[in-house]
Amino acid sequence: MLELSDIKKSYLQPNGENVPILDIPAYRMDTGEQAVLIGPSGCGKTTLLHIIAGITRPDQGQVKLDGIDLTQYSEAGRDRIRADKLGYVFQTFNLLPAFSALENILLGMSFAKKKLAHDRAKYLLDRVGLSHRSGNKPQAMSVGEQQRVAVARALANRPAVLLADEPTANVDPNNQSQIVDLIRETCEEDNISLLMVTHSMEVAEQFQRIDQLESINLVVSQARANA
Repeated sequence: MLELSDIKKSYLQPNGENVPILDIPAYRMDTGEQAVLIGPSGCGKTTLLHIIAGITRPDQGQVKLDGIDLTQYSEAGRDRIRADKLGYVFQTFNLLPAFSALENILLGMSFAKKKLAHDRAKYLLDRVGLSHRSGNKPQAMSVGEQQRVAVARALANRPAVLLADEPTANVDPNNQSQIVDLIRETCEEDNISLLMVTHSMEVAEQFQRIDQLESINLVVSQARANA
């Protein structure tokens, strides 16, 4: 379902220095598999998710999603594939403030080829416990409620893969487990592959598969070895 090979990414600094961020020889997830990727802040977790999602292009390597190599497509082509096959739960939610909870979900569905399904959007709002808040805009909701809307939006099109970037980072500690359970259970219902990034061991321990970024990213492992 998801297969990375020979992924490398670096960024050019203002002083002209080229700083490597990722060097991943291989990484793979099967259909319906759930994994958590753990590592400290600043070690390239979000960059990796952006490359998987086609938001950022790697310097080299392949990103195969359901057999499609995203690196062979233009930015517009990657956008279309992402809309059809990927769901993304952002750490900062990225909800549009002018739209209600229901409208935010429907807008997310509108970018894919699939037909808009109001029933699906309403079901997901109910699934995340917010059917009574469907007409509310983000500023009228709590942080935890906004994150639940973001989860519903990411799942709206039944993506092949769901990426979740620190989905509990801005949520009250008392609600963190609830958010993770919600994401995992909904992905399991629809046989969606889930890759969640976190620096929290409490979150990671809820998964059977835990991957340390330093074990797959040679940039991190080499930096640790030279420290």
